[in-house]
Amino acid sequence: MAMDMDMDIMEIVDMLEETIDKASSVPLTGKVMVDKDELLDYIQEIRLVYPDELKEAKWVKEERQRILSEAESRAEAIQKNAEETQMQLIDEHEITKRAYEQANELVNAAQSKSVEIKTDTDQYVDDILNDAEHRLDLLLRKIREDRSYFNNN
Repeated sequence: MAMDMDMDIMEIVDMLEETIDKASSVPLTGKVMVDKDELLDYIQEIRLVYPDELKEAKWVKEERQRILSEAESRAEAIQKNAEETQMQLIDEHEITKRAYEQANELVNAAQSKSVEIKTDTDQYVDDILNDAEHRLDLLLRKIREDRSYFNNN
């Protein structure tokens, strides 16, 4: 019996099963009579096809494992990249937040200093004006005294 080389094991098993189903029954035994050479041909064909299918199945399994490993590596890389990006964004957010805090502190300090300088300036001007007023008072008294002296003489 010549078999097709492109046959797979399941087709051969199906043919073997069909041969057994079509075989003549041995009366009162529940057994069948099959052509020994035909069954041996099927078994030989299974032996010929089996290594190729086994190699193919092994290759498929290895390829599947390689693809899964590659996908896992990519997923880990993506996750790591996402975590790094997240940390960078958090750091940038913290830096920005701290910069705003420092800017607010500087503005508040500048406003406080401005109030302090204005208060000190107002006090300084008031002191100068008070001193000028006091000197003018003294000068006015002296002028009045001198006038009084000239008017009495």
